[in-house]
Amino acid sequence: MKRILLTLAATIATTTVFAGPSCHVPEDKWMKEADFKARIEAQGYRIKTFKVSKGQCYEIYGFDKNGKKVEIYFDPATGAELERKS
Repeated sequence: MKRILLTLAATIATTTVFAGPSCHVPEDKWMKEADFKARIEAQGYRIKTFKVSKGQCYEIYGFDKNGKKVEIYFDPATGAELERKS
């Protein structure tokens, strides 16, 4: 029983650590990817990887204007920053 509980706790912790925010926005309301990328780059970010996360948010991996590595989730409709992982 103890082993099952430890396995369950590890699974929950792993899922929580790797899960990003969820964006509940219809795709027809999303900013165009090219417009979004241009907006972010104009703010000084350098995008290494751009993707749509499992939670349906825009997600970038790259560098901020100071050259620091960042992983950031954005609302695909407004471009608002939702979560940052450094």
